[in-house]
Amino acid sequence: MDAALRTRAESWLQDDPDPATRSALQGLLTQAEEGGAAAQDEIADAFSADLQFGTAGLRGRMAPGPNRMNLAVVSRAARGLADHLLQDLGLDRPRVVIGFDARYNSQDFARRSAEIMAAAGCEVLLLDRFGPTPLVAFAVRHLEADAGIVVTASHNPPADNGYKVYLGARAAEPDGRGVQIVPPSDAQIAARIAAVGPVREIPVDGTDVQLLGEQLREDYLAGICALPDPEGPREVRIVHTAMHGVGTETALAALHRTGFGEVHPVAKQADPDPDFPTVAFPNPEEPGAIDLALELARTLEADVVIANDPDADRCAAAVLDPHLGDWRMLTGDELGVLLGDHLMRRHGYQGVMARSIVSSRWLGAVAEAAGQPEAATLTGFKWITRAPGVVFGYEEAIGYCVLPEVVRDKDGLSAALMVAEMAALAHSEGSTLIGRLDELAAEHGLHSTAQLSIRVEDLSLIGAMMERLRAAPPGALLGSPVTTNQDLSEGSVETTGLPPTEGVLLLSEDDTRVVVRPSGTEPKLKCYLELVTALPQGVTEAQIGAIRREAVERLEALKDELRKVLGAA
Repeated sequence: MDAALRTRAESWLQDDPDPATRSALQGLLTQAEEGGAAAQDEIADAFSADLQFGTAGLRGRMAPGPNRMNLAVVSRAARGLADHLLQDLGLDRPRVVIGFDARYNSQDFARRSAEIMAAAGCEVLLLDRFGPTPLVAFAVRHLEADAGIVVTASHNPPADNGYKVYLGARAAEPDGRGVQIVPPSDAQIAARIAAVGPVREIPVDGTDVQLLGEQLREDYLAGICALPDPEGPREVRIVHTAMHGVGTETALAALHRTGFGEVHPVAKQADPDPDFPTVAFPNPEEPGAIDLALELARTLEADVVIANDPDADRCAAAVLDPHLGDWRMLTGDELGVLLGDHLMRRHGYQGVMARSIVSSRWLGAVAEAAGQPEAATLTGFKWITRAPGVVFGYEEAIGYCVLPEVVRDKDGLSAALMVAEMAALAHSEGSTLIGRLDELAAEHGLHSTAQLSIRVEDLSLIGAMMERLRAAPPGALLGSPVTTNQDLSEGSVETTGLPPTEGVLLLSEDDTRVVVRPSGTEPKLKCYLELVTALPQGVTEAQIGAIRREAVERLEALKDELRKVLGAA
């Protein structure tokens, strides 16, 4: 084993405050000494770099080492954030809210963060038990906190954990209060983390940590439960799954309080379980993840399935599609346009309808027809909810912000209330959410979207594919000449309205659009595809079904074209 790596590992061993990870590392070192290749590879990966603190905070696999999530890495992050608030921003006794999900080690990571930040001179408010991520985003604004921390890995695999940071009150501009961090805050916090000395020398004090309990949850529920129309219909049968996460309690409380009495949780997925035993991947978007919910929906003849991811900041919906004769999940774009349309049409929302640049342009068409402005932002809610004048924002990855003045982040629980309300309204009119999508397609064109993800083992392949695309871009998309080839890394405000980001946008004569960009969290190159099909006047339901099926086939053909262009065929 490399001598420098061994020295770093042994130094870490002496400084690690957690006996569990110390024991695990000692075992790895012993195996490596005996020639174990797997142990040597693990030590090399865990100690050759540091887990990077960025605009999504920290996220990674739980194990010993600076490139993993563990108590030592979390301790340094907590002290670094405290130093940023106290020294970079010069705040006197900054108020910090800390919450956590039900994953392994989340409570321990949150408690140690609270004790470190309290010892540093912060006023620390720690949630008394696990809860949804939107509760912390709410608390930052509601309690006028200067910062918020959530220990969560959202919908990542069971072995992962993470550390999400919000700024607020005195630490952020008004539009950024209760929003995830963006540059330059991320780099400033990262620099403070890097400057933290030995972990065992970081002061810890748990005597001055205040616990947040039921009152905060009641205030949050009051905030989101004020949105549904109290006079609206409520006759709807709902199946709900929390995907083994923390959403069941709050989702059911919100739905019941607003009059949705017939809610059926998926029993096997209702209680928090950090092993996520019934799903291969705890993400509602993944194939098979909502199979149990669909099974229950068919049995109960439900009207809608509502799924939250494990930390309940995202929301998905599934319905019976008459075009298919079976249940299917709505795409993130379909649910996004339904929510935006509903909020404008039924709740009178006036203001900016925001979406990420990789999300469908359908919402923009609906907003324009309603006389409301739209905005396209960089990916991520740290940008979407910073759009000036935003009243609703969404991204195709099933994230929705329906109450930015209450929770200025994606919130799967307030979104769930709107899904229930939309489904009840459609039911009262003898229709479905698919029926409303068909109406919007007839008015504004059918916007069909899909995603091509190319996973790699060697990260350099992503850069090579992007260079290949720039050097030899396609002249046509599905036979339609390309009229726009925008390199998003140039960041021209005149042509995109966006700051620089790595990616390429292609637009063809027939309005087919492709956005290609590297994933910010996974070793993938992602291609976001959109077709727009004008529907003939007086189109029938059967015709819409045929047009939808043809669009799916065309999207698959477009994926094949892109694979060839990128050299991934």
